Amino acid sequence: MKKGILLVNLGSPDSTKVKDVRKYLDEFLMDKRVIDIPRWKRVLLIKGIILNTRPKKSAKAYKKIWWKEGSPLVVISQRFTKKVADKLDIPVALGMRYGSMSIKKGIEELEKKGVEEILLVPLYPHYAMSSFETVVEKAKEVNRKYFPTIKMDVMPVFYNKPEYIQVMSKVIKQHLDNFTYDHILFSYHGIPERHIYKSDPTNSHCKIDGSCCENHSRAHRTCYRHQCFETTKGIVKALQLKEGTYSNSFQSRLLKDPWLKPYTDFELERFGKEGVKNLAVVTPAFVSDCLETLEEIAIEGEIQFKNAGGENYKHIPCLNDNDNWVDVMVKWINEWIGEPITL
Repeated sequence: MKKGILLVNLGSPDSTKVKDVRKYLDEFLMDKRVIDIPRWKRVLLIKGIILNTRPKKSAKAYKKIWWKEGSPLVVISQRFTKKVADKLDIPVALGMRYGSMSIKKGIEELEKKGVEEILLVPLYPHYAMSSFETVVEKAKEVNRKYFPTIKMDVMPVFYNKPEYIQVMSKVIKQHLDNFTYDHILFSYHGIPERHIYKSDPTNSHCKIDGSCCENHSRAHRTCYRHQCFETTKGIVKALQLKEGTYSNSFQSRLLKDPWLKPYTDFELERFGKEGVKNLAVVTPAFVSDCLETLEEIAIEGEIQFKNAGGENYKHIPCLNDNDNWVDVMVKWINEWIGEPITL
């Protein structure tokens, strides 16, 4: 069977125009794994309230970070895809969970090249309903409906794989070589606390307290919070960071429900007020820089920190199309080519 690779990232509006941002947000926020409330409530909330105000605000944010070539996330993902493809002898396509660069288009591209077996690669290191899971379920749905003869395997999350930890650590070290920091903040994408409970197959282990993430459980296979902490531990060990010089936080809250804590914006203000002068922020939940890293962290984060009394701020870029990261992905794909991954 001819094999092929489908890399999938989050997605992006087609432009910074309000109408394009609204269309993108509609698809994104109406995803039942992003806002997991009954559909009728989701329709009232998203279409009746959020889409009347948020697109204008988001469009302004996108304008701050938009590149000449287009959306940074899309451009970076395309560069990464090309580099990976150049090192492989099988077809590689790129799809997005939301937006016009759909998963369906990605599979169609592979089908036209005669691909009969696909490795789906969600470009998310950690498992979450609103990221990894929604990509996998959408791809399976599209696969069953439009491409029933194509076999699909899924690359598991890689939050603690040695190669990922190593390449993340190397990138962080490179960006810290000329920056003397007092503290490093590991800022992860935030999710509602209820998503942690919903993803717990034991229905009892996850309590979001000081112990459940440390006590071994099969729940950890799908626990976003645990996996984020494990990523930090791996990087801390690789870089030999001193206790007290780093911490975790979660960014990008939506609505008033409780989300994973501590909140990044609160931490940035706290550090500035408590005398931290030199702060570095890294975002390991993302492999490609996007609105959340380039605008929320790199721009707004710096303003928050300095307004609270901080002096020097360093946003550490994501892996993006880093050559070492490309080599890691190629290695994993070649392992699949030799022996398919099974979940």
